[in-house]
Amino acid sequence: MAHFALLDEHNIVTFVTVGRDEDNGKEAELSARTGQTYKQTSYNTRGGIYYTPGTSTPDPDQSKAFRKNYAGIGYAYDATIDGFIPPKPFASWLLNTTTGLWEPPVPYPTDGKVYRWDEDTQSWVEIDPPQAP
Repeated sequence: MAHFALLDEHNIVTFVTVGRDEDNGKEAELSARTGQTYKQTSYNTRGGIYYTPGTSTPDPDQSKAFRKNYAGIGYAYDATIDGFIPPKPFASWLLNTTTGLWEPPVPYPTDGKVYRWDEDTQSWVEIDPPQAP
């Protein structure tokens, strides 16, 4: 089943739809037929990796990975990396052009605690877990 993202004049995704099976690989024809700009997107692709449908397991056939990420409303299509990029979460984060995902300038801590990003200090701040009554 093919999925397509409708792009506005700034290559921002405004709508994602399921296409006809016969439109798979034919985004130029779909765009010509509708007079709008569509780009095909892969439902099971995230960070440049194709996952086995219904799981969080990378599929052995990575040839199915397509356009870095499944498009969502507000995502941008970047022709230079041929991928969909989610909205930038913080001004300091940098785009990884291999994955099409934004990365913080400081890696997330790996100590098992929960953190949130603080843009003012450009650091991870531990979140205190709620206390049971």
